[in-house]
Amino acid sequence: MEHSQGTDAGPVLAGRYRLGDVLGRGGMGRVWRAHDEVLHRTVAVKELTAGLYVAEADRAVLHARTQKEARAAARITHPGVVTVHDVIEHDNRPWIVMQYVDGPSLADATKESGEIVPREAARIGLHVLSALRAAHSAGVLHRDVKPGNVLLARDGQVLLTDFGIAAIEGDSTITRTGELVGSIDYLAPERVRGGDPGPASDLWSLGATLYTAVEGRSPFRRTSPISTMQAVVIEEPPAPTRAGPLGPVITALLRKEPGDRPTAAEAERMLLDAMEGREPRSAQAYVPTQRVPDEVLRGLSAPEGSTDRLPEPVHPDNPPTLAGPEGTPGPEGIPGHVPAYATPRRNRWRTALVAVAVLVVLAAAAGLVVKKYGGGGGEGSRTGNTASPDQETRTTAPPESQQPESSADVVPEGWRRVDDPEGFSLVVPDDWYRQTDGNQIDYTPDNGAHRIRISIDPDPDFENPYMHTLNMEKDLEKRLPGYDRVTLHSNTYRDRPGSLWEFTWIESKDHPGPRHGIDQMYYAEADGPEYALYMTSPEEDWRTSREQFDTMVRFWKPPAAGG
Repeated sequence: MEHSQGTDAGPVLAGRYRLGDVLGRGGMGRVWRAHDEVLHRTVAVKELTAGLYVAEADRAVLHARTQKEARAAARITHPGVVTVHDVIEHDNRPWIVMQYVDGPSLADATKESGEIVPREAARIGLHVLSALRAAHSAGVLHRDVKPGNVLLARDGQVLLTDFGIAAIEGDSTITRTGELVGSIDYLAPERVRGGDPGPASDLWSLGATLYTAVEGRSPFRRTSPISTMQAVVIEEPPAPTRAGPLGPVITALLRKEPGDRPTAAEAERMLLDAMEGREPRSAQAYVPTQRVPDEVLRGLSAPEGSTDRLPEPVHPDNPPTLAGPEGTPGPEGIPGHVPAYATPRRNRWRTALVAVAVLVVLAAAAGLVVKKYGGGGGEGSRTGNTASPDQETRTTAPPESQQPESSADVVPEGWRRVDDPEGFSLVVPDDWYRQTDGNQIDYTPDNGAHRIRISIDPDPDFENPYMHTLNMEKDLEKRLPGYDRVTLHSNTYRDRPGSLWEFTWIESKDHPGPRHGIDQMYYAEADGPEYALYMTSPEEDWRTSREQFDTMVRFWKPPAAGG
């Protein structure tokens, strides 16, 4: 969505929302800054301008989609999702009143700077992923994750907006069969092929979004919608050159098949590593084997001087085995392992088959693009915006499992499960014991130098753990000498809104010296209780302590419901 400046204040909608500047515009509508004259606050108002230029039947569909957007956003309680305040009728059209975000979109920030540095892009990705996990837990797929829908607040907060083409589990489809909407260069391959989307589709779009952020260009955008869709389905993106440790994460998220992509929980760990400047080793498992150049394969075809040739494949589902002469190793014995499916002829054959299948979808999409946006005087033709095809289908994919609770039967060696008197259960190293100090419950081997601390707030005062953490940080910045934030971001833990906070400081009292701490907070229910799972140790022992923290949060069990 292009941002622009407006001039004079506009009319008052619904007797309370006075329109001001135009914040942005796109092919489907525009967003206004407005003043809520009842609550005296700034809001954003989304106007659906596309409805002005279509037939009555199409207008009804667009209006229904607006209502659906509001319902989708309303189902998600998360600080990283733009809040919908109201839906009103004005000028025979619905308008959405939303939370105002003081800051640019990721698209605008990338356009202005040319690129986003990898660690900042990883931080942004963590926030977007956290919002997506909350949406998926609520049975909502976003289906239009792209840089223009990621908003960067001036205070560092990252928010996901525009659930206008979201699919809601259990909701009926409100578009006609075959209608395509969305931003095509950010659509997952399975969606371009006409398949049902799932949570993995949103993760693919996140990968494309992060690629654009660090490289300054979309990985699949071509000169036309048809060639762009073909690139999404068939072509691999150019290797990112500016992504640093974020590169393998992007590659993992952009795998063509949904089942080949990391889960949201795995992606979160990868992004956290990249944000902290570490190489995300787990991402390497998702990086596909690279295609070997033709000249290399020609060199492998036979010993020098031989007239033997590599056997040619006769069918794409029956690839040949590349083996050397009898008694000699095949290509797998040669550095840079060459899989059987990597011969140039085999790849051309496979590409041709995929292209034929995809062209059926693309041809239908092209007809819809021309029918819907060509020559009708609509906003797309007036502004030069191209339609963004997307197959609108009902999704029945279940919410993605996040941070699954580990079985009590597989406690790691050297650890034991403890059922705490407060009702929760956790695992601790064998030689750690329980200490209490008021509301704090510690498990430690050495009177607190290394410790796990569990805090419980049955009636939290803050809207969400992220806001609580930000408030706590303000206090610790004043009290802890040398305080330094490593990371502080919202996340989703056990399918609930949470916050992960890691920091260092110099302790001068009980355990003097450089220290490191990490705190996973989350609300077990919408209004609490709030649990804080905290671990701290001397800085010199942090590598081991961080591994212990990961084990502790993986095996954590809150009190049983009603217990």
